[in-house]
Amino acid sequence: MKWIRKSYWLVGFVITIYLLLPGPPLPPADLPQSLKSNEPGDTVQLQRVKAYFTNKTRQDVHNFYQNAFQCSHFLNVCLPFPQYILNHPPEDAKKIWRDTKRSYYLEEFVHPFRESLFVNGFDWQRDVFTPPDKRVKNKIVVGNKVWRAKISLRWWVAPVWARLALFWAGWIMVYLLGKLAWQEALWNYRLTKRTLNG
Repeated sequence: MKWIRKSYWLVGFVITIYLLLPGPPLPPADLPQSLKSNEPGDTVQLQRVKAYFTNKTRQDVHNFYQNAFQCSHFLNVCLPFPQYILNHPPEDAKKIWRDTKRSYYLEEFVHPFRESLFVNGFDWQRDVFTPPDKRVKNKIVVGNKVWRAKISLRWWVAPVWARLALFWAGWIMVYLLGKLAWQEALWNYRLTKRTLNG
């Protein structure tokens, strides 16, 4: 039983190190071969935002930001973080940016208990909210060039104290509940054994 308890607290210590490590560079890297936007809402009007006009596909954008956001560069070594990716309904972009935000897809790259990066893509040729024959009116023309999509980024980072407080509150609670469950199971076992032995 002691080795289980020691292992449990050792795992908690390892997770604490993960929570203390510096995160990936924020703001995120610029999207290659793309034009950075200076439109209203893409710069200083909202906190922690960037946007680009690009001809890259959704998969290209996904791969670029997944790679850029996946590890901590601690002591010049890429330490991979646990990461999961959420696909949100496109209409949720209006809650994260503003109520006029257009979207074809919305992905969130998450490092549990640490930070999130939202990537919103509006591909005017695939806009699900506009009939195919009317999509041309949404054409993205910037700098005398037609662009395939507009990619918008927004990110959140939890302060270190909040990460540690949330994690350790949950970790200690799980430990106490597990201990109670173990004691109750042991008590029931002894009671059953005593009853069977008469």
